[in-house]
Amino acid sequence: MRIGELATAVGVTTRTVRHYHHLGLLPEPERRPNGYREYGLRHAVVLARIRRLTELGLGLAEVRDVLADDAGRELAEVLAELDEDLAWQEEAIRERRERLRALMRQGVPAEGPVSPELAALFSEMVHSAESAMAAKDREMLALIEMTAPPEERERLLAVLRDAFDAPGAAERAHQAYALLDEIADADPGDPRVDKAARALADCLPEALLPGGTVDDDNSFLRAFFDDFPPAQAEAIRRTMRMVVERQQKQKRQQERQQQQRGAP
Repeated sequence: MRIGELATAVGVTTRTVRHYHHLGLLPEPERRPNGYREYGLRHAVVLARIRRLTELGLGLAEVRDVLADDAGRELAEVLAELDEDLAWQEEAIRERRERLRALMRQGVPAEGPVSPELAALFSEMVHSAESAMAAKDREMLALIEMTAPPEERERLLAVLRDAFDAPGAAERAHQAYALLDEIADADPGDPRVDKAARALADCLPEALLPGGTVDDDNSFLRAFFDDFPPAQAEAIRRTMRMVVERQQKQKRQQERQQQQRGAP
C-alpha cells in the first residue's frame, strides 16, 4: 500500500501518518527501488491501534508508552487498564466540579477561586468599595492559601476563623481598615501611622505569626511591603512587631508560671 491507501484504509489523513512517523509512533517502511514507500498490513494494524487509543482519550505521549511497554500484550488488557484510568479521571473531574459548584453557590470572590472556608471568611470581611486595604488583605490571604503547604494552610484558616469568631472582630477590622485607608497618601512619620498599627494589631492573633520574628531581609516581606504606600507599609511593619512582642511577652509569662509551679 502507498501512504494514501494506508491513510484511507485506517481513516486518517496522510499528514497524520507523516506526523506519527515524525514522532516515532509508526515505523517507516523501507523505500522500494522506485523511491516509493510500501506499507504492509502490520503498518495498518499499528496505525489503527494508534487511532483507537487516541479516540479513547490517550495523548500521543501516552500512546507511545503503550506501544513501547505493552508490545505483544492483548489489546483487551490494554483497554481494561485504559478504562480504569478513565474511571479515575472521571472521579477527579467529579470532585473538581463539586468544588466549583460549592464556590458558585457561595459566590466567587473578586480575588478569584479560593477554598469554601476562605470564601466564607471573605464574606464576613469588609467589602465596602472604599476600603482598598480590605481588598489587598483578601488578595494576600488568597495568595497565601494558594502557595502555603496544606498543614500551614489549615493552620492559617483555623487561626483566622477563631479571630473572626471573637466578639467585636468585624467592628475592629472595619476600624483598622478605615485607619489604614486614611494614611494611603500620608508620610511614614504621620502620628496616624501608629494609631493604625495599634488598631490592626488588636485584630491579629499572636498565632498568625508563629515564627516570632519580623525579618526585614526576608525577600517575600520586602516584596510585600513594597506593594503598599510608605505609610501603610510602616504601619503594617509596626503591627507585626507589636504582635511579635506580645508573643514574646506571653512566652515569658508562661515560663515564669512553669518555674513557679516547679519551685519547692
